[in-house]
Amino acid sequence: MDICFIIPPHMLKEIAMRGSSQQKRCAWESLTMSEQMRGQRLSLSVISAIGSTATGTRRRTVYDAGHGYTLPGRLVKSEGSAKSRDRTVNEAYAGAGVTYDLFKKIFGRNSIDDRGMRLDSTVHYGKDYDNAFWNGQQMVYGDGDGELFNRFTIAIDVIGHELTHGVTQYEAGLEYQGQPGALNESMSDVFGSLVKQYRRRQEAKDADWMIGTGLFTKNVNGTGIRSMKEPGTAYDDPVLGRDPQPGHMKDYVKTREDNGGVHINSGIPNRAFYEIAVRLGGHSWVKAGWIWYVTLRDRLRPGSDFKDAASLTTAVAGELYGSGSLEQKAVKEGWAEVGI
Repeated sequence: MDICFIIPPHMLKEIAMRGSSQQKRCAWESLTMSEQMRGQRLSLSVISAIGSTATGTRRRTVYDAGHGYTLPGRLVKSEGSAKSRDRTVNEAYAGAGVTYDLFKKIFGRNSIDDRGMRLDSTVHYGKDYDNAFWNGQQMVYGDGDGELFNRFTIAIDVIGHELTHGVTQYEAGLEYQGQPGALNESMSDVFGSLVKQYRRRQEAKDADWMIGTGLFTKNVNGTGIRSMKEPGTAYDDPVLGRDPQPGHMKDYVKTREDNGGVHINSGIPNRAFYEIAVRLGGHSWVKAGWIWYVTLRDRLRPGSDFKDAASLTTAVAGELYGSGSLEQKAVKEGWAEVGI
């Protein structure tokens, strides 16, 4: 299992080249820690040993790393305990709860592993750490440097995004390289966005379809880290550079960086989902979300690429809503919009 980070290396490298001395230090520290952790391989047998419950109830714990790097840290909140004076703790706890509820109440899934896995989170990881990640066992959040990034618990879609990496780990197991890796990232963006929409009870037409709104400080010329509606438009900043995501296969980026551009080319399936969701209308988790969840749970395989995803989601839409249905037509049209 690869360590999955919300902030891609290309963004951190831009900061390391163009930022102030403080910004450069934080970016290099985040890059260094990220690369070290990417080298770690986690055994699923270890993860499975965390424990499970068949009752389908929330089990959340939040730990405080105290600005160190030892995980999980000091236990500061558990399921049902009193509200903390630390808003970061409360945000991590609440975000895990909404993510759990979406998967349980809408998709019938009993936590990340579908066996009641406890949702562990660690906050205040590192000093001014500019990232958040799922390490195969738990969520980890940095506080941000305060100059470019706010605390990483501020955006509930970031929380949903990273926890969905755990779902993908237990289901499709999409390889974290090239198109399978971009699909992995896209699945997390899709369900991260659905978590935010679910909490707000928004319909597709009213959602912002932005990942990481609120994550940037006012010093950054950007709305979020990725736009599902218009990939490539999330930010354009003198320090962070310009959002490099394509929204169509004709602009697909071939690169060796970022595991073959997993955080970049994910813009293509992201936009496909957006196009499908707005065509179907209403709450995105009702139809588009169900099609994506069933495909992730039952159909995708570790090496699946974009064409596989298009074919499989189209087939699932037909099985769920009927061959030639409006839902299946919307799926075909959505993928066609991005050149697939």
